Amino acid sequence: MNRFPISAQTFNRLIVIISIVSVLLATLYPFNFSIPDSFSLPEFFANFNNASNFQDQVNNFLLFMPLGFGFTRLLQKRRIKTGVQVFIVTLVSAGLSFTVEVLQIFLPSRMPTPSDIINNSIGGFLGFICFYLWNSQSFKQTVAQIENSKASRSIKQIIVFCIGYIFLTFLISLLWQNTINLSNWDASYPLLIGNEQTRDRPWQGYMSEVYIADRAISKNEIAQGLADSSYLNNLGNSLIANYQFKGKCCYKEQTGQLPELLWQGQPSDAQEGKGVFLSSSHWLQTATPVKTLSQRISKTSEFTLSTTLATTNLEQFGPARIISISGTSLRRNLTLGQQGNNLDFRLRTPITGENGADFTLNIPNIFTDTNPHHIIITYSKATLQVYVDNLHNLYSLNLLELMPKNQRIFYYALTFIPLGFGLTILTLLAKRRLILSNFLIYGGILIPSLILEGILVSESGKNLSLKTLLLGMLFTGGTMVILRVRAAQLKMRS
Repeated sequence: MNRFPISAQTFNRLIVIISIVSVLLATLYPFNFSIPDSFSLPEFFANFNNASNFQDQVNNFLLFMPLGFGFTRLLQKRRIKTGVQVFIVTLVSAGLSFTVEVLQIFLPSRMPTPSDIINNSIGGFLGFICFYLWNSQSFKQTVAQIENSKASRSIKQIIVFCIGYIFLTFLISLLWQNTINLSNWDASYPLLIGNEQTRDRPWQGYMSEVYIADRAISKNEIAQGLADSSYLNNLGNSLIANYQFKGKCCYKEQTGQLPELLWQGQPSDAQEGKGVFLSSSHWLQTATPVKTLSQRISKTSEFTLSTTLATTNLEQFGPARIISISGTSLRRNLTLGQQGNNLDFRLRTPITGENGADFTLNIPNIFTDTNPHHIIITYSKATLQVYVDNLHNLYSLNLLELMPKNQRIFYYALTFIPLGFGLTILTLLAKRRLILSNFLIYGGILIPSLILEGILVSESGKNLSLKTLLLGMLFTGGTMVILRVRAAQLKMRS
């Protein structure tokens, strides 16, 4: 016999305390805090300009689920209403996450990320859901409350819930749109030609000019630019960068909007018709960050990059950095690189991460000789288009279509499982109306997938995909079926 029994309330508190301690250990260890000599409010907000990669996002959800589960268990024992429980659990998760992110500012080994607060809050909410699925008594009571509520007796209130369900679908679809924009570009990065700031990704070859605009230029403009690169000077206010590599040093930006490019290492003379020679011993970097460029492209979420270059080594890997707007070898806005014979492109968006390496944007067989090639790259609405020398040599890539399978499944689960919960509530409310209930079941499973796929096809340029359409339906319908089956089983037992 246990001489020191632990009460249920004490046990619940222990679960919450252990969960909080686990979060603090996982996010703040080794606790090597350091306070900067000067610290201002703008610097405080600047520290939050970071993004999580896919693996970090998964870890954030999993890390806060035990906290949500334990806190819900504690609140349920106090007989607090379900709606209030949801609010408290989400608020506690967000509060703890915000505290951790602020403390990470003072940890050299950590980087605070605003999206982590959202992910951690969702993780806490998922812990709440897991508790109710695990606790049969709480689940059964919640189902009974929904079925016997006043809303279940009012067709008008059921219709209002249906409208809310459709509105939530549109809202989630718009959030998907934000995952492929360039709003998370960091304005503190310089422009580098031929290497990274870390000096460990050199490229060897020639380059004669670089143009960058804050919009995706038209096909007609691309044709004229490929025929004569000086045509790009006619882009007017859209043109942000125009560097011409002539002479020895240094290379001023022709529009006057960006800092000049300075040699790192020994300066190299430009050769007629080839431009400057870049290698591991000499490359170019702007004197200060290209703040104007990053901010303007961040606002438009479009750009055009044009350059004429020639590699002198067909066996360069890393990828070897040709043009890069980056802070380190792991953090960038964009990078154009050589990976053997292939052209490697990395682009920072909320969905590709701060290194831009979560998706493979690779153009094959570009570096098969050492001749000069004129490359024009445009980006707009998730579509990256790469032209090499002429209009017919075109490669088109869509970020949403290149999303890795495991990442797509994860994001679709986050999108449609909550909708499955909403659909379950709707069908329970309409249980007394058989025709309406059946319509809600089939329509509620199909409509969200159609809305999301339709918006992505029309606004992001991706192709219509039956697989992704069915994947959304599977998560929505599967969630509803699991919840309805469990509710039926509990009712039969009672």
